[in-house]
Amino acid sequence: MDRACVIPAQEYRRSRWRNGGGWTREIHAEGDADWTWRLSIAELEGRALFSRFPGVERELVLLDGEGLQLEFDDGRVHTLAPPYQRLRFAGERGLHGAPSGGRAQCFNLMWRRDVVDAALWHRPLAGAMVVFVDPGATWALHLVAGRVRFEGDLLPEMATGDTALLRHRGGRTRYAFDGGGEALLVRIDPRSDTAVR
Repeated sequence: MDRACVIPAQEYRRSRWRNGGGWTREIHAEGDADWTWRLSIAELEGRALFSRFPGVERELVLLDGEGLQLEFDDGRVHTLAPPYQRLRFAGERGLHGAPSGGRAQCFNLMWRRDVVDAALWHRPLAGAMVVFVDPGATWALHLVAGRVRFEGDLLPEMATGDTALLRHRGGRTRYAFDGGGEALLVRIDPRSDTAVR
């Protein structure tokens, strides 16, 4: 998928974690089985062991639940509290996730650190917003709550839970959208030392 699009929430593919400890709803994986970056929603229904991903950076954002305690193998503990607290960490680290109240859902951004760089922001939506996508970059807009409409009907209207992938079209591309609610914005850029190869 190399064009801008909106992925409706009902089209996310749900599957078991590699280690069977939870469920994943995959939003998008860039590339084949050996993806370069991936967006998904992790579902925990109790204390669960997270899969390890060597060479991968991760960022988790708590979407739903009373909280999620991340217990790392080195003894460090970090608690994600509502609403939308997040943590970035190396995919090689071993950890268990223990949801307060027994259940939690997290937005899960993963990227191969030797191929791309990634950044994530939580933003309230109140009126118009503009994103400029440079050649080689991809932006993702995950709508946590609310609705979004793109200027000129460039893309379909978004509802809560949907995700838009914003790509460049032959040069720096402007995307303007309007709406209300809350969103996660992700920017993926090729690493400068790999882009020149």
